Amino acid sequence: MALNPHSWAEELPLLHEHLWARLTQGVSDRHAPARYLTLVTVSESGLPQARTVVLRSADKQAATIAVYTDIHSGKISALRANPMAALHVWDAAEQLQIRIEASVTVLIGEAVSEQWQNLPEHARSAYSSGLAPGEPIAASLDYTKTPDESAFAVLWMDVQAIEALHLGQHHRRAVFSRGDGWAGQWLVP
Repeated sequence: MALNPHSWAEELPLLHEHLWARLTQGVSDRHAPARYLTLVTVSESGLPQARTVVLRSADKQAATIAVYTDIHSGKISALRANPMAALHVWDAAEQLQIRIEASVTVLIGEAVSEQWQNLPEHARSAYSSGLAPGEPIAASLDYTKTPDESAFAVLWMDVQAIEALHLGQHHRRAVFSRGDGWAGQWLVP
């Protein structure tokens, strides 16, 4: 009998540990599925807005996640109006969907100075004092990006719930929430 390569999906504590291991791997491994997450917010007009972001920090003990953004981006006004967000990861190799609900704090200025200093020079141009992301321009390259530390923000996310759906021989779904101390609950897939 072959060993089950997804034995982590059979028990709640193992599954919870595996979810955070996959997230943590995404911080440092640019090829990990959790490196590029889908972040979903609700616009000020009430419409869902999804975009891909780069995972910069994942801390299981604190149940926090961080991503970087430009302070002028639309997600900032959306999060100031409604400081809740969802994150989504599809890990094809593991046949694992990870969905996260989080409350978000927008950190700027001195609170993010260390992160700014640790950014490579070439990456700093993503946070610019020029035109805001999403502004109309006449041609595809009619913009300049001048690095500006005051445009740099960190979205600090306190995870409220994390849900897993594993599509194995037997599908399994579970949710873990801050409110129950991350004990976990199986759900119908």
